[in-house]
Amino acid sequence: MKYKKIVIASIAILFSFSAIAQSTIPAADVKALDGKTVNTSKFSNDGKPMVISFWATWCKPCKKELDAISEVYADWQKETGVKLIAISTDDSRSSAKVATDVKSKGWEYEVYQDENQDFKRAMNVGDIPHTFVLNGKGEVVWQHNGFADGDEEHLFEILKKVAKGEKID
Repeated sequence: MKYKKIVIASIAILFSFSAIAQSTIPAADVKALDGKTVNTSKFSNDGKPMVISFWATWCKPCKKELDAISEVYADWQKETGVKLIAISTDDSRSSAKVATDVKSKGWEYEVYQDENQDFKRAMNVGDIPHTFVLNGKGEVVWQHNGFADGDEEHLFEILKKVAKGEKID
């Protein structure tokens, strides 16, 4: 009887992990840099992969990651069709710096502000940078917390697999 309970519990845990691995974007309101409100459930990329990167103006590793990706982003788009959406978690006191940072860095991403951190909480983001990869169906298939030099290369390998419809390990 004890063995049966362990097996059932194990199966339940496995199903919960697979559900997490294939979750979709929760609905939350964020602001575009032009001030318009956008619901995150509307994020899409015509069946191609997306990257959602949570960052802040005060976070050096966040900026380093977005800078590293920016250098190769055009190539990534050509090869995988990826769209990167950068979500600033700056609060209302520091959110004025977001547009300035984006412009000075020359980032070609869609950038939104999550001043109340509703989307951050909905995605269960703790520390930033926190990067999610979504497949063409809008399902989260991979995520990573933090950034070290070279992580962008691993991210690109993940994106190539996702673009081809391959499973992520």
